[in-house]
Amino acid sequence: MAGLRVIAGSLKGRRLDSPDWDGLRPTSDKLRGTLFNVLGSRVAGARVLDGFAGTGAVGVEAISRGAAHVTFVDSDFRAVKLIERNLQRCAVSERYAIIRAGFAAAAHELSRGSFDLVFLDPPYGPDVIASALEAAAPLVAPGGWLILEHARRDTAPAAVACIAKLRDITSGDSALTLYGTAASGGG
Repeated sequence: MAGLRVIAGSLKGRRLDSPDWDGLRPTSDKLRGTLFNVLGSRVAGARVLDGFAGTGAVGVEAISRGAAHVTFVDSDFRAVKLIERNLQRCAVSERYAIIRAGFAAAAHELSRGSFDLVFLDPPYGPDVIASALEAAAPLVAPGGWLILEHARRDTAPAAVACIAKLRDITSGDSALTLYGTAASGGG
């Protein structure tokens, strides 16, 4: 796999370590670039949740672009160590927390409505999508967005709990579905 890099912001150009094991599918630089172009000014000052964080590339990109705080969640010990290495590589020593837990368990412990941006990249498959969205929806702050990365072949639901689909973006075999709370407005 080609190396990951931070695309823009204060950490632009920094290289990130990739996994050296199978089963982890990092969000590509191209798809991250698309995501952050869509998010635009919403990132600066935002409280961000990087669920199923893997390499931590999405959360590191958010920090680079001025997020106030990023919470990384992953259940795999190897992924947590990889996120820690990537944060160290970028000399990030604050404005983040790492939770090693299954996403549903972590979501249950996190405060309702506490994140402006929630990014989920669960293992591909419709059953996982539904459970991840149900766990994450209550965490989105009023006016916030939830972004789901999924396989293009898997259809994301139109609405879950307090969030409704705003937009779909496809890139190769992957797709991003953006959800907003009632106060989010379009994007």
